[in-house]
Order: sequence, then C-alpha cells, then structure tokens
Amino acid sequence: MPDLRSKNKAFWIIPVLAAALAAVGWVGAAGQTPAPLPEFTTTEAMVPMRDGVKLHTVVFTPKKAAGPLPFLFMRTPYGAPGSARPLTAVSYRELVDEGYIFVFQDIRGRFESEGTFVMQRPPRDRRDPRAVDESSDAYDTVAWLLANVPGHNGRVGMRGVSYDGWLTAMAMLDPHPALKAVSPQASPADMYLGDDFHHNGAFRLSYGFEYAAMMETTKESTNFRFDEYDTFEWYLRLGPLSMVNEKVLLGKIPTWNDYVAHPNYDAFWQKQAMAPYLTRAAVPALHVAGWWDQEDFYGPQKIYETLEPLDDREVSFFVAGPWNHGGWMRPGGTALGRIKFGSDTADYFRKKIQAPFFAHYLKDKPGWDVPEAITFETGANEWRVYDEWPPRKLTEDRPLYVREDGRLSFEAPAAEDAAAFDGYVSDPARPVPYRPRPIEATYDPRGSGWGTWLVGDQRFAHLRPDVLSWETEPLAEDVTITGRLTAKLFASTTGTDSDWVVKLIDVYPEDYPAEPSMGGYQLMIANDVFRGRFRKSFERPEALVPGEVAEFTVDLHTADHRFLKGHRIMVQVQSTWFPLIDRNPQTYVENIFQAKASDYRPATQRVYRSKDRATCIVLPVRVR
Repeated sequence: MPDLRSKNKAFWIIPVLAAALAAVGWVGAAGQTPAPLPEFTTTEAMVPMRDGVKLHTVVFTPKKAAGPLPFLFMRTPYGAPGSARPLTAVSYRELVDEGYIFVFQDIRGRFESEGTFVMQRPPRDRRDPRAVDESSDAYDTVAWLLANVPGHNGRVGMRGVSYDGWLTAMAMLDPHPALKAVSPQASPADMYLGDDFHHNGAFRLSYGFEYAAMMETTKESTNFRFDEYDTFEWYLRLGPLSMVNEKVLLGKIPTWNDYVAHPNYDAFWQKQAMAPYLTRAAVPALHVAGWWDQEDFYGPQKIYETLEPLDDREVSFFVAGPWNHGGWMRPGGTALGRIKFGSDTADYFRKKIQAPFFAHYLKDKPGWDVPEAITFETGANEWRVYDEWPPRKLTEDRPLYVREDGRLSFEAPAAEDAAAFDGYVSDPARPVPYRPRPIEATYDPRGSGWGTWLVGDQRFAHLRPDVLSWETEPLAEDVTITGRLTAKLFASTTGTDSDWVVKLIDVYPEDYPAEPSMGGYQLMIANDVFRGRFRKSFERPEALVPGEVAEFTVDLHTADHRFLKGHRIMVQVQSTWFPLIDRNPQTYVENIFQAKASDYRPATQRVYRSKDRATCIVLPVRVR
C-alpha cells in the first residue's frame, strides 16, 4: 500500500492542519516523545457507497488480537492516515491498549475519496433510496466492514472531534444495527445559532473566512496566506464584507457564497441544523464539551439536551471539562493558558470516562458507572457527577444586577429612573479586538493565540471607553454556578442595528499569594454575542428604533464554576468583538454581506439599570 506521507498532499506535512489534527487527537504536542509504533496489519480500500461513489478507507487490525475485536471507526475531512503512526498519539493510548480494529475514512470529495465535498452536507431525503448523506455513507461503510474485514465481533463504535464529531453525530440519525456506541465530541449542531460560523446571527468573520478557504480552495487543505501578521489590521483594511468576493475570494469558495446568499436563518441553515433530525436516542452516546472551546461549545450541549427527553433507555451521557477545542485529546490537561487545574483532566477523561464507555458498550466490560453527566467544576478544580444536566434540583436562579457606579449586585434596583443607564460610543472604524493584538491567523503554522483566547486576561478590554464593566465587592463566601446562564439586557442605540457582547468574568484578588502574577486576573467564564436585528426572529430581522429601549436575551449556555471567597464577579458589555465577529454597520441594511462602507457609522449605546429596566445575568447558584 502506498505511504501517504510521501505525497505532498499527505496530511502529515500540511502546516495548516497541525492545529486541526491536534484538536481531533491525531498528533501530539510539540516535543512529545512518540510511543512505540503498535503492530497492525494495514488494509486500504475504496469502499463503494449506494450511489457508486467510492470512499478511501484505511483499516488497522492489531496483529496480536486476543479474540474477535470491535471496530472503532473515524470519518474525517482532514485526510485518513497512511500508516498507524496516529495511533501512537496520547489520544489513542487507552484504546490501543484495550484492543480495537481502527478504521479511518476520507469523506466525499476530500483527499483520496471520490465524489463532491459539501460543507456540513444536510441530511438526505429518505424517500429516495439512492439519496446520500453522511449518515448513509457511515451506514454503507459499516456494512462493508462487517462483510469484508475478518476478526471482528460484530460491533462498531464511532468517535470524532469537531467536524469528525459532527460526522459521528450524523451516523446516529440512521444507524446501522451494528453501531453500538458513539462519542460525538465538540460536534457543531447549528452553524447559525451557536457554532463555528455564526452566534445568534452574528457572523464569525475570522473563523468563517479562514476555515472555508482552508477546506474549499483545494481537495486537500490549504492555508489562506495573509500578507499581514496581525489579521486585525488585514480584516479592518479589507473593509465591508462585500470586498471579500470582490477583492479576495472572487466567488470561488462555495461556503462563502452561501454566507452571502443566506444572511438570515432561512431554510438553508435550518436544513443543516441537527436538532430536528434527532428523533430518538438509538445509540449509546457520550457527548463531550470543553468549557473554553473556541469553536463548538454550543453543539454538544444542544445535541445532548435534544436527545435527553427521548432517552428512555438512559444511554445518552454528557461530559464537560476545562478544555479548549479538542483539549481532552492532547497532553497537558493540567492547565489551559495560565489557568491551572490541579490535575491532568484530559488524562482523567481518556482513562476514566472514554475508555470505559467504549469497553462497556463494545465489549460488555464493567466499569461504566456515569449516571448521566460528569463535569469539571472550575475554580474548585473538582470533578462532579450528576444524575441530570443541568442539575436543576441543586440550584436556584439568582439575578445579578448591574447597578450605579460600576457595581454588580444580587440586590435589584429599586428606583424607576429613566436616567439610570451607562453608555458608550461604538465605532465600527475602531472596533474592540476580541483578544490582545497581534491576532495571528487561526491556523497560523508559526503559532496562534486562537486556542487559548477564551482564558486570556480581559484587562486589555476593561476600562476602554467603548466597553462597560460592573463588578461585585470581594465575595464574602464562595458562589458556585452550575447550569444554564442567561443575560437579560435592557439597551438602546442611536443606530438602527447593534451587536451586544456579554462577558461573565471571575476577577482574582489583587493579592494572590499562590501565584502573585495572577493578581487581578480577569478570567472569562461565559460569553456570547447577540445581533440586535434578530431580537424578535432569526428568520425575519427588523431594524431597531433609534433611542428605543429594548430587551435582548443572550444565552450564555452552561457553566460549572466556583467563584472563590475574595474573588469578584464582573460583567462586561461591548458592541464590537473584532475580527472574531464581523462589524455590525449599526445602520440597518437587508444583507450585511452587501453593506457599503458608508453604512458603517458610530452609534451611542446605553445599558439600563432601573427598576423596570433591570439589566442582569441570571445565575444558577448551587444551594445544595
């Protein structure tokens, strides 16, 4: 069989893929000593699908197998490996020791597979027996494996992170009877409401642009070449989004063209969204999320919560830990950026959660004893086990209100005062960076801060004139939040559209003897953005009325965090987050992707804090 590493398009030597492959657990950290190469028999095949398209598939069968083994099947757009070397990565250690037949497959139109690649290919029309999607391709491959690969026990498991996780989740929609366990990890669920390409209708500019270019410039993976190291300046100089096709992509990237053609939550995005297709919990599933996942934090939670009411057999489980995107698959789970966790949380996940899950459902082994959910409580740095997620019986919702003089309090405002507000001017020409500059390209082979920006110190934004901040007094006792957080923002703008970014922050004491350099550190615990035009409907946007106070509800998703005694709780609000989020012109236009430079105008923003306009974050405070 040819060694794919010898080819220029081999996935080992494309620099842009280093971060992506690290996220899915196929490569180790720099400087990691590789494990000895396991002894496998390698089989390469072009597996036929029901419509005749053949998919490149590589099978690694252990040479020293003790009896029939299950398959562990991974589908990917990032290139199936040409040797067993990925199986030496730390992410596979326990699985290799347990013993599986490992299968990797290039999806349609990627690397060695035939067919046409479609980003997030929507589910097929099942009335058409020859229609295909990622679920049918998984089904057909499983059937082929059972018929053509010897030495198996008739069971198949699937696992994947990020796009690979979405492919794993898609296999649940119409599963082959032999599919007995799946683990969709950091899987997107809705590319408009909460995952890679949009959040609450706000376009994720840098990631949406760079990922689409990477995936669709060639059949392999090609890094977009910026002519400036600091992409903040590059995107700002580019101007309105209409300049992307006019000056750069020239209409050649299908996904970018889809962004332009579908600025609202129309049938295109709704057809891709996973929730409507999740009608049964047919396969035992381990859903995995990272609290600081910079790409797909929304997805695994949405998939889990959609399946949970359908889980009569109690086979759907949720895990969340202190990781960035795919961090549980890499070494170094003791810390993320400057935030330390007191133990190797990634190693714990792989040994105590993932390995027992697959061994139980694919080999009938004991040791899987997670009742429903297991999460890592940050701040306290302890694992917690729950019989439901979120654990509503253990918490009560407590609003934390923004108050006068930059204060934050659990005590609601009492005065009905129309002048009770804090304001700032938001200027699209001078946007707030989402992290300290320089902002390297997402997958810059020279290194990028993309993977750790969510745990970065927020003091770079604090006290800017276009960022509002409120904070509590030092806490007299610990405050633990466990579950769903929601921001209720009463705000107005002098423009006709606006973005609202809300950040919940843990402020360390100024005197921090355990690590003096962390004194005053501002750690984000939750955050998100909401595009104002979608206040009433994501399908049918409306202009905002200048000066009119409106309520905006911002879903901050879930957290499990302890604000320790002596720390402060802070909330920040701003209207630009660049270039993570594209600049809102702050002048309503039908399609921001077609806005003109003259549409981008400064606006005065106000956030209200009176009795009848009480801006707050509703926290699920643990009381039991």
